[in-house]
Amino acid sequence: MTDPRAVDAAPENGLSDGADESRSGGSRLYPRVTSFRSRRGALTEPQQASWDRMWPGIGREVADEPLDATSWFGRSAPVVLEIGSGTGTAALAMAAAEPHVNLVAVEVYRPGIAQTVQGIEREGLSNLRILRGDAADVLENMVAPGSLAGVRVFFPDPWPKARHHKRRLLKADTFALVADRLEPGGILHVATDHADYAEWIEEVGDAEPALTRLPFDSERRTVEGSSLSVDRPVTKFEGKAQQVGRPTSEFVWGRPSTGATDVAAATITRRESENPLR
Repeated sequence: MTDPRAVDAAPENGLSDGADESRSGGSRLYPRVTSFRSRRGALTEPQQASWDRMWPGIGREVADEPLDATSWFGRSAPVVLEIGSGTGTAALAMAAAEPHVNLVAVEVYRPGIAQTVQGIEREGLSNLRILRGDAADVLENMVAPGSLAGVRVFFPDPWPKARHHKRRLLKADTFALVADRLEPGGILHVATDHADYAEWIEEVGDAEPALTRLPFDSERRTVEGSSLSVDRPVTKFEGKAQQVGRPTSEFVWGRPSTGATDVAAATITRRESENPLR
């Protein structure tokens, strides 16, 4: 299954369509076996113009510099990370619905990011920023432990073939890393329309000791005890999946408000030594 909202790679700004970043050495877009497919794409003139106007203020490339959300947004507010924001459908809608939240969208596919940039400019959103790069790199090297109010992963690439399962984003290591980065009371919100991947996600997520499954009301779009919204928009891609009888599975886990810090830290340390992400 090809998900147009999956995290994809594209040339850096300034490289020709034929340039191969993976051969240039040291690229932050290709640091390891990734969870995204590599796609190329050029920006339209309006997209490039919007990018030139907006990117210096709202966008950054992944780097080793710790994320200082308060400085970047110009205010102190709960920080939510959306992994694999695609063209920004969910990020734009949820940012508009949650003006009290600082939302950071992580994506690598430049034309998809450009659509998000255009949406930010069009809607005049001041609470949405974009990081371009590998989400695991962001979580490992830019996000401090206990600093996120929420993490959102909507329709990640399922990599359905067994030999490709190692590329799946939502593995035990990732759950442990997310749990460590969540603040007490923070939540992880995941959605997928791939049945096999849903079973995988449910099993691995429930096995993470630093996270607790929270009751999710799919009709009312609420999670008891969470101040963050779980009311995401239904995109065209998801709508088509529903029309052919492919339902969406949705999960929410929370980091308990007390007693989770030591468990999360110990778990991530053990798993990094046994099976490091890098």
